[in-house]
Amino acid sequence: RSSLVHKNLPTLVVQRFSGWDTYEEKQAYLIEAHAAFADIDPTQYDAIVIPGGRAPEYIRLDADLQRIVRHFFEANKPIAAICHASLIFETMPDLLKGRNLTAYTACKPGVEALGATYVSDSTVHVDQNLVSAHAWPDLPGFMREFIRLLQK
Repeated sequence: RSSLVHKNLPTLVVQRFSGWDTYEEKQAYLIEAHAAFADIDPTQYDAIVIPGGRAPEYIRLDADLQRIVRHFFEANKPIAAICHASLIFETMPDLLKGRNLTAYTACKPGVEALGATYVSDSTVHVDQNLVSAHAWPDLPGFMREFIRLLQK
């Protein structure tokens, strides 16, 4: 459900909840990336989906990813962020100050440190152009709300 880039071969990772308050991960598929963040012109895109899992922990440090994400906030285009995607926002705290979002429960302190309000009473939340969700079990509602944003 997430990707870790290694030599242009993102590794998809299958996450499964183990019955405790955490999950376990197993390697899934290797796929070839079609473009690097440096090659992306965000003005050519209408929306962005930021996946969760382990990838945000690593890719958030990429200046080109920060440039891309910043564009979607500043242009008020639809943004979908699920699970650990909120880690990416920690590199751009000015974008989330005063906003409301949800994320994987363990990300709550990071969301609040951004000056945002962590929404805990719903697993899917929409705040203006940003739809956020806790984790992959919330994908149906998450995508429904994201499609609504796209239709506006």
